[in-house]
Amino acid sequence: MRKLYNFLCKVEVALCGAGFIVLVSMVFLSAILRFFRFSMAWNIDMALLLLAWTAFLGADIAWREGRLVGVDLVTRRLPHKLQKLIELIVYFAILVVLVLIVVFGIQLSNTERLRRFQSLPIPYSLVTMSLVVASFSMIISTIIKIKRCILSFKRRGPVAEGAA
Repeated sequence: MRKLYNFLCKVEVALCGAGFIVLVSMVFLSAILRFFRFSMAWNIDMALLLLAWTAFLGADIAWREGRLVGVDLVTRRLPHKLQKLIELIVYFAILVVLVLIVVFGIQLSNTERLRRFQSLPIPYSLVTMSLVVASFSMIISTIIKIKRCILSFKRRGPVAEGAA
């Protein structure tokens, strides 16, 4: 199971990186072509789709690897067990919010299934599904973080964030 998870994480990183490169290339190409008075309207819609997917997948990658900005000014001076308890409470709050995002995101995606892009024949729900997919992946990452936090509750040192 761990090998499958690690493989899916690598696929996610590759897709996010490739999507970002294509996104930047498309926006740059669109700007160059617009200079020559040649407009590609579908380029903007595709860039919007790629932006949503790369942003949310990138947020999941940052969350999983512990690369998000954190403020520990208040908790760093507290006793170790209290720090871990607060960390668990925060993780559970994040888990609840992510579950709500998945549930309501699926409903929104279902509502958006008939709406189309202006210049592309694909449903707009592909954009809203990026939030659902990334949030579901973040749920898995959060559950792993909760498990690590519980296992390290008795230990004194910090837990390795990036290890799976």
